[in-house]
Amino acid sequence: MAVTFESQRTVFRQIARKSYTDWPAYKFRPIFDRSSLPALESDVRVVAGTWFNHDEHETVEPFIHSLPLAYVQFSPYDRYEGSTSYEMETLFRLFLLKELYGWGHETALVEYLSQHPDLCDRLGLESVPNQSTLWRSWHHRFTADLQDTVKTAARTILIKAQNAGVAVPREPERRSRSRGNESPESIPDDQTVLEQVETVTEQMNCVVFPAFSLDRGEGCEIHENAYWDLQTYLGLRENLAVNEGARSFIYESNRNRTPLGHAHREHVRDLSIEQIREMYRQSVSRLLDRVAETEEFFRAGIVAIDITESDPFTGDRAGHEDEIIGTKEKTNEYAYQWATVQLVGNAVPIVLDVRPVQKGDTRKEIVADLLDSAEAAVHVDNVLMDREFDSQHILEMLSQRGLSYVVPKRMQTSEKAQAKRLLKRGKDRYETDRKLHLGNNEWHSTTLIYRRKENSEHTDYRQYSVFMTNRGRGNLTEYGYRWEIESGYKSIKRFMAATTSKHFGLRFFYFAFACLLYSIWRAVDLLVQVQLTGEYEHSPIVTADNTLTLVKKETGIG
Repeated sequence: MAVTFESQRTVFRQIARKSYTDWPAYKFRPIFDRSSLPALESDVRVVAGTWFNHDEHETVEPFIHSLPLAYVQFSPYDRYEGSTSYEMETLFRLFLLKELYGWGHETALVEYLSQHPDLCDRLGLESVPNQSTLWRSWHHRFTADLQDTVKTAARTILIKAQNAGVAVPREPERRSRSRGNESPESIPDDQTVLEQVETVTEQMNCVVFPAFSLDRGEGCEIHENAYWDLQTYLGLRENLAVNEGARSFIYESNRNRTPLGHAHREHVRDLSIEQIREMYRQSVSRLLDRVAETEEFFRAGIVAIDITESDPFTGDRAGHEDEIIGTKEKTNEYAYQWATVQLVGNAVPIVLDVRPVQKGDTRKEIVADLLDSAEAAVHVDNVLMDREFDSQHILEMLSQRGLSYVVPKRMQTSEKAQAKRLLKRGKDRYETDRKLHLGNNEWHSTTLIYRRKENSEHTDYRQYSVFMTNRGRGNLTEYGYRWEIESGYKSIKRFMAATTSKHFGLRFFYFAFACLLYSIWRAVDLLVQVQLTGEYEHSPIVTADNTLTLVKKETGIG
């Protein structure tokens, strides 16, 4: 189907209605102006991300002549002086077309334009440029930076189109190089890694943080980014509270005005739980779009759902009994609790969504809520949870969604008896089908797998663990991935600002922001690894401290 005025209008209306989308970038981000090439690259990414999802947009060519470029100032990248036959905007579109098709010479572009007069009309060409004019324009008129932007934009368009199922002229290159013949000397050193981290972190800031907003209105003397800058600064210092942090930040920040601790708290307290969650989901969506441009990241995989708790609360919780609800181990202590859903396995461990846990929230409600977010962001294949989610109603809900699961089962009388029989027979593994009663004569069918622990300190039935799954024993090996969420929690809590406040929204914001910093770190690590080595190894080569220091440094948030 042909691109129409209506289809174009639909696309740009959708972009305008996305509260977390800044387009064009120069209008919303103070680090950009109309001549900023990173802003142009960002705009191509934003428009392409929506354009190719429209049912009528089935090829890449219409995107080239429909992409708004009238606002872009190309003059800083034009090395010619005086009048010329072709405007920079027109040449930009022509070289974008050449790059999309992967033509190595201008001759192929000239021949293609000669065969497609309708395309020439849409590009505003009165005549087809000759090969020598195009060659000189690319090699002598365009600066190297503008050439790089053409290549980056073309790659982005190809990837966005391919991800949307649109036919592309060629396969986009998603690796920077292959490691097949690399020598040990080619392994990047610390300085090379750090330089690449700085570049990628700057890009990441521009992608992620615009989704956050305090909605303070116009005319504020302190820029909103200073608040996110301060929050990141707090995460860089262990156990640093906002009052002390704000005082230190005055001297370490390069801003003329920075928020005081009480002002920072007041603005964060004004955010509702749902506002915080929506901003978080929007930020992660932008983060996923960025890492999805590498072939090492797929928007599909295994997710783990879990609940973590803050340090035990030792103060008076009067009036906050619904929020400071206790610990998972059912001790006499109380604590705030937060639930997350995170990518695990071979995927980069990004926290897809976060939510608070309050008195009265059922485990089924929590799982359903987090899965809604996860499935909106990625394709979920398998769900891993620990034994606190051992519920036949949760398992049935997962099966109805078409998801596989692995969940440890709490050992009741029948499981203990079976484990004793297995121990007596010397069997290490046993598998059996089981029907779990849902009520009203309805049942959930699952498989119980008994597995003997290696080097167990017990001599009785406790040598065995029992798992429930709806996909057989093959999925059991994947359960080992769930430890990653516990490992992630340790880093996340390291990024949290300290507070003694009992304000529930403030506490939740601190946790959610720490999850975002953690996700940025892991995403930056993936992008740096791919850029420097062409592959992604799960063990990070980028430190969290380096990433967060650069996040604080870059003006995307401060």
